[in-house]
Amino acid sequence: MSGPSKERAGLTRRSFLVFVGAAGAGLTLGLPNACAGTPDAAGGAATPFDAYLRVSPDNSVTILSAHVEMGQGITSGIATLVAEELDADPAQMRAEGAAGNTKLYANLATGGTMQETQGSTGIMSSFERYRLAGATARAMLIGAAAKEWGVSANEVQVSNGVISHPSGLSASFGALADAAARLPVPLQVSLKDPKDWILIGTEKFRRLDSFDKSHGRQKYTIDVELPEMLTAMVLHAPKFGGKVKTYDAAGARAVAGVVDVVPLANGVAVLAHNTWAAMKGREALQVEWDFSGAEQRSSDQLFAEYRQSVLQPPSVTAVSRGDVLASMKVAAKTVEATYEFPYLAHAAMEPLDCVVWLQGDRLELWGGFQMPDHYQVIAARHAELPHEKVKMNVLSAGGAFGRRGTPDAQIVVEAIECAKAIGWRAPVKVLWTREDDMTGGRYRPMCLHSVKVGVSADGLPVAWQHRVVGQSILMGTQYENYVENGVDPSLTEGTANTPYPLANFSLDVTTAEVGVPVLWWRSVGHSHNAFVMETLVDELATAADEDPLEYRLKLLQDQPRHRGVLALAAEKAGWGKKLPAGHFRGIAVHETYGSLVAQVAEIAIDKAGSFEIKRIVAAIDCGVVVNPDQVRAQVEGSIGFGLGAALYSKITLTDGVVDQTNFDSYRVLRSSELPKLEVHIVPSTAPPSGAGEPGVPPVGPAVANALAAATGRRSRVLPLHPDA
Repeated sequence: MSGPSKERAGLTRRSFLVFVGAAGAGLTLGLPNACAGTPDAAGGAATPFDAYLRVSPDNSVTILSAHVEMGQGITSGIATLVAEELDADPAQMRAEGAAGNTKLYANLATGGTMQETQGSTGIMSSFERYRLAGATARAMLIGAAAKEWGVSANEVQVSNGVISHPSGLSASFGALADAAARLPVPLQVSLKDPKDWILIGTEKFRRLDSFDKSHGRQKYTIDVELPEMLTAMVLHAPKFGGKVKTYDAAGARAVAGVVDVVPLANGVAVLAHNTWAAMKGREALQVEWDFSGAEQRSSDQLFAEYRQSVLQPPSVTAVSRGDVLASMKVAAKTVEATYEFPYLAHAAMEPLDCVVWLQGDRLELWGGFQMPDHYQVIAARHAELPHEKVKMNVLSAGGAFGRRGTPDAQIVVEAIECAKAIGWRAPVKVLWTREDDMTGGRYRPMCLHSVKVGVSADGLPVAWQHRVVGQSILMGTQYENYVENGVDPSLTEGTANTPYPLANFSLDVTTAEVGVPVLWWRSVGHSHNAFVMETLVDELATAADEDPLEYRLKLLQDQPRHRGVLALAAEKAGWGKKLPAGHFRGIAVHETYGSLVAQVAEIAIDKAGSFEIKRIVAAIDCGVVVNPDQVRAQVEGSIGFGLGAALYSKITLTDGVVDQTNFDSYRVLRSSELPKLEVHIVPSTAPPSGAGEPGVPPVGPAVANALAAATGRRSRVLPLHPDA
């Protein structure tokens, strides 16, 4: 997911304020974000619950993660940063999701205005401030030891969670936590020199959540149980934009366990003592819908309209460089191509859910929120409470890929609407089924690209004319101010900033008006823009009768990091070496949110044209690596995610109704289909960037390029699989 982003905020140690909490509960450290110009969107003063780390008397060290854990391993990554500077024993580290609080947890990599998990920025945003928290805690524990032992602080040592003195004195962190909390907080601490890192860059720190997940102990929102809690399920209109005209609740109320039936802004909710009763009650509802304002077009009709739109003058121009038309006229030849990309669902394992409970004048919510402080503001508004009376409990999410960061906080609003409708007399858990989300969700926008490239006699692109038609994610939301000169950057990212040297380049955008709701989806616009750029460049290489790798390296002479990942992936894949009969390779490279990834796909194809992906070799440059195993795992997951979308996944509509309902009709990659994967990391001292999304964009074009090498035909309509 990548939501609205601005230039990375400056982060200096002087920009930090420090607070400390004690009260006999150990040492709690917070380093409130005080970046210059940071508005207090959600506000809230720092409390002992809002901190970066907590050293408890039981000797545990708990990090409070500013980013929601969605399976990407961010809490383990942050715990590694703290443990490194604290010189803690990895076994004593714990992790919790931090409650929503912009002052403390704003994402510094996206402008420092929101607490959000998006754009693979978790480590980027956390790398320095959590290390500072660890170093500060270490200094305070040393100070406490020196004071208690009557020795110089310079003589106190810390190693693997033990504080010691050459005289033989020693103590645990927990034993000194309360004393440390009573000391002044040092405003200047030193971070370790990278050459002294023990944990960062190694695989010594194991994931904190593996045991609980593998033993069924991990708690998600669906596991939240509160006294007298009711479960709510909402019947939404089957067409986007449909409204309730009338409804008959008699059948639903007759279901044992159903407590109430209430109308909402976007449907009718059934509240029951348990999930089964709520589900059966919802099935018994009789609703007449008003579709007068609903989207009722089919996918085929929409694509036909897109094809007409691309022939008309564009809405706006994103890039205009050089003289494209003049250069096109003198080109030795031209290559033209049109690409079509369907809507895609997020299809996370855990569908949407949220729990809300009002006690007195204090409202609490539980959920896997990607934007908790933003949701906090919306929750306060709908509950008619001051935002400081609203606490957001951020729980681990069973996948999200952008789905748990909707600008209108729909799941939160529904939960509050349900609770309000019954007079707040009980806590309410709203549950969506996968069918609810598949048929009534938010999707990656359907897109059409039309490109014409002029090529010189020596095979190089001299003019590039690019048109894209698609819906805007940002327009019509409170993030519309991130639209630049009428261009939603989520439609053009990865193309507008292409690393290829295109002196004569135009990129035009037509924003489609469609009633299907759209949202950022893992790697967002990069997911389709990389496919267009990397298959077209491959086609140009073929037209120039050049090796696709060598052609890219020639074009990317001034892009050392792109060349680095290309060279590493090619070397590890054995690029240029002979393959078994019927095997073919394709290559692609792309930069996503500051990380570079190249992939080589090896496929096997039979005489009937059926193909199988045998191997994917990836190389990533994401700057300093906190844990190589975590980076490899994220890239491997990205490849599986991206392969499923490239080969099988699509959301289609018939008369405005989504055709796919669950994994039987919305195909993702099955475990048995996962090819052999290899992920290699380029050593780097650059600032860390992300690994959760950058592995998605290159895999589709790498496979498509391998297919083209095998068949001589270019695939420009996704998904690629003929039976999809």
